[in-house]
Amino acid sequence: MLNRSFISGRVSFLDKVLALDYFLIFLILLLGIISFFAMYSTERGVFNYYTQSHIYRFSIFFLLFIFLSFFKIEFWKNNSYIFYIFVLFLLVSVFFFGVTSSGSKRWINLFVFNLQPSELMKVSLIAFLARYYSMKPIHTVSQFRTLLIPLIVSMIPVVLVLHQPDLGTALLIASGAFIVIWLAGVKIKYFMFSIVTLICSLPLVIALLQPYQKLRILTFLNPERDPLGAGYQIIQSKIAIGSGGIFGKGFLNGSQSYLDYLPEKHTDFIFTLFSEEFGFVGSISLLLIYIMIIYKIISIGNSSKDNFAKLFCFGFAASFFVYVAVNMMMVLGLLPIVGAPLPVMSYGGSSMLSIMIGFAIVMSSKLSK
Repeated sequence: MLNRSFISGRVSFLDKVLALDYFLIFLILLLGIISFFAMYSTERGVFNYYTQSHIYRFSIFFLLFIFLSFFKIEFWKNNSYIFYIFVLFLLVSVFFFGVTSSGSKRWINLFVFNLQPSELMKVSLIAFLARYYSMKPIHTVSQFRTLLIPLIVSMIPVVLVLHQPDLGTALLIASGAFIVIWLAGVKIKYFMFSIVTLICSLPLVIALLQPYQKLRILTFLNPERDPLGAGYQIIQSKIAIGSGGIFGKGFLNGSQSYLDYLPEKHTDFIFTLFSEEFGFVGSISLLLIYIMIIYKIISIGNSSKDNFAKLFCFGFAASFFVYVAVNMMMVLGLLPIVGAPLPVMSYGGSSMLSIMIGFAIVMSSKLSK
């Protein structure tokens, strides 16, 4: 079974190796190498725990990405529902066997590292919806009975993640589902109705938020109201980014991060540290790498003849853009702090694994054309 999934009978393994998108592989490797130096800088130029762990995880998951790329797209398509159900089972398991940290129960201890199933849900939900809509005639996608299943399979993980609680990841999962449903061709009136409903229900939604979540919104609107408390992170982030200027202060010379003014610099605020050291030019260069990765994913999807591959590539590309945009806007003070990692750059095994699986499905689409 594995052999049939691994390689087509009519295409040799060598042909598939030659058909790999080496420019996409180069971009992912380049981003990984940049992240090594950024992580090294978070530890003040010492090859310590976070740097070592980040390099090991990237190396292992990058090799996994290459290995999984050789699976035919039919394998991912046929097993997308199983993938979703498995991750959903992990999400439910968090409530019984989860690891609690900072007041949230989001992880399962795998001994090697703590797995955060909600990160895997970002990709598995896109794969589920891509398969679902690839099997539906275009004239039926806007029918209520066709919309019912996507809404249910999207809301279940969102509700589970909200109870961890993890509002940021829940919103990112919901955005991925929203994107695929949009790309599938659902009529715009349903989205307009949803937006109006959301706006009207905002007072109720805000009332149901946890106190710390309300505080984040208030801090976003006015960080200076509590500069030494809730507003400290975003104020220090803005100072660090602004102090980088055009060309930055230089590698290992970021004063905000080195003097520990900048908290969480190895996770959500890794872009802040990078911007301080490499300035506007470095930040734009990093952003261009992300843009090229997104462009490659879209071009692979555009050239694929399989509807599942198209929907997945377009959905994953759009979601990947959202992940990058949300993180960068968050550290710039343009969005509330929601705990969204910067893909590949931020420290975190679950996020890295999820992104690499997404890349593998994209590459499978490339090899299965």
